[in-house]
Amino acid sequence: MKSKTPLLIIASFFSIYVIWGSTYLLNKIAVTQLPPFQIGAIRFLIAGILIFIIAKLSGYSLKITRKQLLNTVIAGFLFLAGGNGVLVWALKYVDSGLAALEISAQPLVVILLLRLIDGKKIKAMSIIGVILGVIGIYLLISQKQLISSEDTVLGLVMIFFCMLSWALGSIFVSKADLPSNFFINTGYQMIFGGLFILLGSFIVGEQWLTVSSWHLDVQLSMVILIVFGSIVAFTSFNYLLRVVSPEKVATSTYVNPLIALILGWYFLDESITTQSIIAAGILLTGVYFINTKKMLTIFNRFKKNV
Repeated sequence: MKSKTPLLIIASFFSIYVIWGSTYLLNKIAVTQLPPFQIGAIRFLIAGILIFIIAKLSGYSLKITRKQLLNTVIAGFLFLAGGNGVLVWALKYVDSGLAALEISAQPLVVILLLRLIDGKKIKAMSIIGVILGVIGIYLLISQKQLISSEDTVLGLVMIFFCMLSWALGSIFVSKADLPSNFFINTGYQMIFGGLFILLGSFIVGEQWLTVSSWHLDVQLSMVILIVFGSIVAFTSFNYLLRVVSPEKVATSTYVNPLIALILGWYFLDESITTQSIIAAGILLTGVYFINTKKMLTIFNRFKKNV
């Protein structure tokens, strides 16, 4: 049985909306000094180890089946290596707010993938949300003052593949046999995701910097990323994927951009144009059409009971 406590669901949505919205700023700060894969490897490996320590101290068993182990490996790769590790790399080339706005198209990708993979019919309310998403993204990337270099275009292309990987992960996890304890599930995904990113770091030949050489703001960013961005928010994310539809969970990528835009503007002096504000407003309007009860009753759940 899976708990669907309303208060817990609300708190979990707050985590993936607000906390994850701030991770764009934190990763942007960290990547100004550290190699991108070093950030992800350290963040997720430490978070995974801490989760296992907390779980053992709390009396939880870390034992899972071989199938569950394989599924956490796949989820860790799609979410953390493909979905996050490459994103941090892309932040070397694009503003944090711009990256978050592009990723807000993820619900569109989820809906289209559900159509391609499972033959799920796209209904009227979804079509409206998709149209709004396309319009918002077009308004965003058509700004020449923001898309001013080949590096920026490269970063946007990288973010697209991150978005695709994350959407595939959302659909996979909603149906996969995973550890019933969301905390344990998160821990395994963090460990495997961190190992994949560590391997990527070795492959590209990153030169790691020692912690003692990190700037103070980078140290603080990494602590917040590990504790709140990884342990708290990602556990909330895995919980929500098991109790609500993947389309609804994906709407977090509409709210995250507003948080990222505001924080990037305030702390990093990133530009917020009028067109960006309009684009954000259109994207948020799409939340209504994807997140209404009518929309949710259209989509059937794929996952099996735990």
